Amino acid sequence: MPELAMFSLSAEHKMIRDAARDFAQNEILPIAAEFDESGEFPHKTIKKMGEMGFMGIEISEEYGGAGMDTLAYVLTLEEICKADASHGVIMSVNNSLYCHGITKFGTEEQRKKFVVPIASGKAIGGYSLTEPQSGSDAGAIKSRATHDGDHYVLNGRKSWVTSGPVADYFVVFMMTNPEKKQKGVSAFLVEGNTPGLTRGKKEPKLGIRASATSELIFENCRVPAENLLGKEGEGFKIAMTVLDAGRIGIATQALGIAEAAYEAARQYAAEREAFGHPIGSFQGTGFKIADMKTRIEASRLLIYNAAMAKEKAKKDGGRYSLEASMAKLFASETAMYVTHQAVQIHGGMGYSKELPVERYFRDAKITEIYEGTSEIQRLVISRSELGFK
Repeated sequence: MPELAMFSLSAEHKMIRDAARDFAQNEILPIAAEFDESGEFPHKTIKKMGEMGFMGIEISEEYGGAGMDTLAYVLTLEEICKADASHGVIMSVNNSLYCHGITKFGTEEQRKKFVVPIASGKAIGGYSLTEPQSGSDAGAIKSRATHDGDHYVLNGRKSWVTSGPVADYFVVFMMTNPEKKQKGVSAFLVEGNTPGLTRGKKEPKLGIRASATSELIFENCRVPAENLLGKEGEGFKIAMTVLDAGRIGIATQALGIAEAAYEAARQYAAEREAFGHPIGSFQGTGFKIADMKTRIEASRLLIYNAAMAKEKAKKDGGRYSLEASMAKLFASETAMYVTHQAVQIHGGMGYSKELPVERYFRDAKITEIYEGTSEIQRLVISRSELGFK
């Protein structure tokens, strides 16, 4: 992978990238197919990732993290996702949707209790916004949280919760004032062993199968009022702010998948012969390689730009929604394009589980869906450019 001319990586950036690459290639890649097939959660390697500081890269050392910047995060996540997208999304959710939100909006006590064990790799975090009837429309949440003395009582059903079956702590969004719609959503920090919280069936997914996903069911689940994240009614703002960070993570996941598929296709096109020549020497295949490479590098630039925009926002308090949405949109669609072409270049072998390209193809699709579909990203981008709210 070339170092882009406009980005000069520091020695620290190169060190964590190389450490992530070595770990991913030596410890994750050899088991990726096995865990994809079984659908089991990779507890052992995820724990090691925590010990290496990968589960809280941008979180300060005070709260158990590595205290690095967003560029370090995407460099590390890219290498993990090249080996296995399932490990990558677990890492992404821990860093962005979970730790980032609590660090930004939580109290000092909440950071110490709910961030330290996650950022240091001793526990797993989950993020629960989606419901069966409300995916992209977060204002249509049906789950309810009722204030009762020094507690809130949570009732409802959440769906598609990454790490739902195994997470120790969750950020959960529920409606506290339905009349206010989006402005009536609030966020809560919920311990996984709280009475009244049960985990639903594990979802049988097309891809990222080693990343456990399930429903969460709340039945008179009593949560201390001190676990309210931010203020009542701030949940939608918190969710959207956190999703900006999450979209950089998913864009990086898509980049890692695309790179893995591209490298496999490039090697195959250089070695596989037809009619006495390497298939890459024919324009039909060679032009595919050219387009794949160009889209990957364009994705990388958009992701790095979004990472820099996030760093700027840390200083001036601004938003980076536009940069994050452009990166997520382009990188996810690049992942689908590149993995599709990689399967095509491999021909019949691309359709076989003997090679990993079919897994890359299956894993790529979800990047166009979760943390905001491609349609939602286009909505964010177009409204920003046209000045609509």
